[in-house]
Amino acid sequence: MVKKIIIFIVLFFLTLFSVSAQDKTDIEKKISEYQTKLQELKQQKNTLSSQIQYMDTQIYLTGLQINQTEQQIVSTGKEIDLLGSRIEGLDQSLDYLSKQLIKRIVIGYKKKPLSLFALLLNNKNAYDFLNQVKYLKTAQTNNQKLIYTVQETKTNAEEQKKHREEKKIELDQLTKRLGNQKIALDNQKGQKERFLADTQNDENIYQNLLTQAQAQLAGFGRFVSSQGGSSILSNQTVCDDWGCYYNQRDSQWGGTSLNGTEYTLAGAGCLVTSMAMVYTHFGHRSVNPQSINSNPNNFASYYPAFLKKTITADGATSNRISSDIDSELSTGRPVIVGISYDGGPSPDHFLVLISGSNGSYQMNDPFTPNGHNIPFTDHYSVGSIREIDRISM
Repeated sequence: MVKKIIIFIVLFFLTLFSVSAQDKTDIEKKISEYQTKLQELKQQKNTLSSQIQYMDTQIYLTGLQINQTEQQIVSTGKEIDLLGSRIEGLDQSLDYLSKQLIKRIVIGYKKKPLSLFALLLNNKNAYDFLNQVKYLKTAQTNNQKLIYTVQETKTNAEEQKKHREEKKIELDQLTKRLGNQKIALDNQKGQKERFLADTQNDENIYQNLLTQAQAQLAGFGRFVSSQGGSSILSNQTVCDDWGCYYNQRDSQWGGTSLNGTEYTLAGAGCLVTSMAMVYTHFGHRSVNPQSINSNPNNFASYYPAFLKKTITADGATSNRISSDIDSELSTGRPVIVGISYDGGPSPDHFLVLISGSNGSYQMNDPFTPNGHNIPFTDHYSVGSIREIDRISM
C-alpha cells in the first residue's frame, strides 16, 4: 500500500512538471508567432483596418509576455523556496558535523600521543599491538574524512546561499519587468481608444490625418538636410528672466528617439523643443524637451512622431491656438511660428518668437547653434511664416 502511494505521488509531480513545461513551450511558441505576425503587419499598406489589426496584435502579444513573466515569477519563487529548504538542511548538517568534529578533537587532545615503542610496551602481545595501531589509524582516517565532510558541507551551503541571492535578484528584475509590461499594455489599450476617437473609425479621416502628419515630418527632414544635418551640440541651454532656451540638438537629448519612433529630437524635435521653451516662460522651469517627449499621450495615436495641439507637461495642459504675432508679443506672450524654408505651403521648421513687432522679431531658434534671443530675419524671412500659434494653458 505504501509503495502504491509513493508511486502515485511521484507520478503526480511528474505530471505537474510536464504540464508546466508544456505551458511554457506553448506561450513561447505563441509569442514567437505573434512577433512574426506583428512584423508582417508593419509591411502592409497603412489602412485603418490594418492599423487596428496591428494594435490588436500588439495588445495580445503584450498579454502573452505578461503571462510568460508571471510564470517565470512563480517558477523563480519556487526555486528560492527550494533553495531555502536545502540551505536549512545543510546548516543543520553543518552544525551537527561541527559538534562531532569538536568532540573528536577534544578526545584526541585529552589522550597523550604515544610512540610505536610506547605502544609496544603497553600491549601484552603482538596481536594487541596491531589492533591498537589499526584503531589509531582508523580514528585518524575518520577524523580526516569528517574534516573533509564539514568543509564540503560548508562550501555547498555557501554556494546554495549565493545561488539563492542570485535568484532573488532575478525575481526582483522579473517583478519590475512585469510592472513595465502592464504599463505598456495599458498604454497600448489607451492608444487604440485614442486612435478610434481621433479617426472616428473612418478610413478617409485616417488617411487625411496620416498625410498631414507624414508631410510635417518629411518637411522637418528637408529642413535639416538644407542646414547640413542635425549634428549634436553641447552646452546650449540658457535660462534667464524670460524662461529657458533649449536646442533640439543638445547632447542632453538630441540623440533620443522622438516618442520611440525612427526620428530623433535632433532631427525632428523643433516643435517639441519650442513647446518646452514656452512652458518655461509660463513658470514651468523644470520642463525640457525630454519632459514632453517622454509622455506618449502628447503624440498622435495615428502617427507617434506627430505632436498634438494639446499636450501635458509638469501637470499643466496647453493648447496651440491660431493667432496673430504682434497682438500676442505686445502683451508679453510668446508665439510659436512654423516657417517654410523651402518656400512650400506647409511649415518645415518651428521656433519661438519672444519679442518685437512689425516684422522685426527676436527668436529662440531650437535648431541654430546658440539660437537664444537672436534676430529672426538674420536666418528667415517674414514671408516664410506659414503657421502662427499662441499657447493657452
